[in-house]
Amino acid sequence: MSGAALGLEIVVVFVLALFLLHRYADFRKQQRMVLFGTLLAWYLCFLIVFILPLDISTVSTINALFSPLGKGRVIIPKVCYKPWSYIPDGIMPVFWRVVYWTSQCLTWLLLPFMQSYARSGGFSITGKIKTALIENAIYYGTYLLIFGSLLIYVAVHPQLQYELQTIGITAANTWGLFLLVLLLGYGLVEIPRSYWNASRRGHLLIKTYFKAAKLMTEKADAEENLEDVMEEVRKVQESIKYNHPLRKYIDTILRKCPVDYQEKMGRNMDDYEDFDDKQNTYPSEKSLVKLHKQVIYAVQRHNRTRVQWQILLQQAIHLEDVAKNETSATHQFVHSFPSTEPTSWFSRYLYTPTVEWFWECLLRQWFYRLLAVFLSLFSVAVVWSECTFFSTQPVLSLFAVFIQLAERDYNYLYIEMACFITIFFLCTCVYSTVFRIRVFNYYYLASHHQTDAYSLQFSGMLFCRLTPPLCLNFLGLIHMDSAISHQQKEQTAYTSIMGSMRVLSFIADGFYIYYPMLILLLCIATYFSLGTRCLNLLGFQQFVGDNEMTSDLIDEGKELIRREKRKRQRIEDRENRRRDWKERYGNSREDYTTRNRSRNEAAEMTETNYSDTAKYSRTGRGTERDSIELLQDAEPLDFNAETLSDDPLETDSTR
Repeated sequence: MSGAALGLEIVVVFVLALFLLHRYADFRKQQRMVLFGTLLAWYLCFLIVFILPLDISTVSTINALFSPLGKGRVIIPKVCYKPWSYIPDGIMPVFWRVVYWTSQCLTWLLLPFMQSYARSGGFSITGKIKTALIENAIYYGTYLLIFGSLLIYVAVHPQLQYELQTIGITAANTWGLFLLVLLLGYGLVEIPRSYWNASRRGHLLIKTYFKAAKLMTEKADAEENLEDVMEEVRKVQESIKYNHPLRKYIDTILRKCPVDYQEKMGRNMDDYEDFDDKQNTYPSEKSLVKLHKQVIYAVQRHNRTRVQWQILLQQAIHLEDVAKNETSATHQFVHSFPSTEPTSWFSRYLYTPTVEWFWECLLRQWFYRLLAVFLSLFSVAVVWSECTFFSTQPVLSLFAVFIQLAERDYNYLYIEMACFITIFFLCTCVYSTVFRIRVFNYYYLASHHQTDAYSLQFSGMLFCRLTPPLCLNFLGLIHMDSAISHQQKEQTAYTSIMGSMRVLSFIADGFYIYYPMLILLLCIATYFSLGTRCLNLLGFQQFVGDNEMTSDLIDEGKELIRREKRKRQRIEDRENRRRDWKERYGNSREDYTTRNRSRNEAAEMTETNYSDTAKYSRTGRGTERDSIELLQDAEPLDFNAETLSDDPLETDSTR
């Protein structure tokens, strides 16, 4: 089994990273460079999380054989055997160097450049590269300033000339730890609370109504913005004829527009006459680059809000169905709208309507409550250990106690599972907070293939910057980082590539030990929702139970959901009538009925969408488009998200 566990986890982690990337990115439309960069960043970060427990179990063998007595260490004769996942000497140091330095090059050098390149509205590779270099001039200039300062510091202290690499690693980990504590303090409280609230179906339903009202405002604003941008495209297209030198740029912009707009603009372009240089002034190439960038952003935002609305609508309908089925005497779960997907063998034989009723109406809420209690205890253990991990005599960190007990019994499987679960929980707290960050609606990770290139690469940058300090912090919690615990123990191969943090004593003995204690204050602030209440006082609507504006938005969201359900019901009734007509009279009038049905559905959808969006257009809440929602409401569950079509752009009329 030597090295087999390492090879197996390398393959499994790659499949996991590829699966998550497929969920958030669109493989058909995203640039290959964006997909490759994001996949590599996520893959390297997940490798650190999955492989570090194997490194710890390998080192635990040596630590268990040595017991500290006085100033030295003596070998205690014990029967020792290799772990099932033992990795031969010399492999892990090389592995960690490749993983760490590749991820650092991605996050500090390549991904920022690729972000600007993918976001650029240039029409050529040279133009995009030029734009990316200009946008990152200040970014890279800051790096040069910091590097120059480090060189001056080393010049003043000649004894540190061989420790420049360690100083750079320390600087990167210090920045990561600073951000890590902020995100972890929020996630340790919000994740258990989100599952507890998920068990309260009434609370979850009214919160869904609240989010529906806010999302409709954003959806209407995105549609208006798309209309404005398409109007600009139409004007530019009409001014530049087909044989104009700039026409190729217009064609590139048109290919980024939605299909219905392309068809509309194509019908309006009936004249193919030559352009006249003496005619009106034509737009410059620079203005077309700007328009191209606006089109990309407007279309992406419009698609994203539309898919988010479909997901939220599905969730609200499901929660209303659960509330109705709770009083069912037959214990058979009945859906308001039958699924259009083919019935799978799982639903036919295992997840029957009776099983679904017991799960949705009885067992789910208790399962989530127990899970919330378990996660709360885990969070308390993390906070306690973060505040006491520097104490080695006695050992106060709970995770250090558990690992040391397992070392004495050579229980390597327990060590690996305990380390993986703990690191996975910490990563979930941090990463879930990252996934909820919204800054001016410009960075957002949306499922169902609706995440844009900028957001994908920004998440890869954050993961690469947060994962190494998170794992180093975990090694401190279990007393396997001698720079913090000051114990004479065998170090993991992961710690060896970090060098000795004691080179900068004010960081190793000060910041690394006392700064994590700040997590306690952040957890208290998150528990009392101080950030949410402050944003609500500043005018950014948040879900606050005792707020009048919250009640108004809940009522609006409830009416929106009711209107969407009526629209779906009318479409379903029309389908049933058409099916009955076909069964009664055959296929003689099938073509005629199909054409009328398509025409009526299109007219109804247009009328309904207009009435929905017109109510929310140009209102006071329209200014919320550029609001900052640094901590988005927790959304641990997407009820019935699996029933959505694989096509993210599918509308109600096609379901």
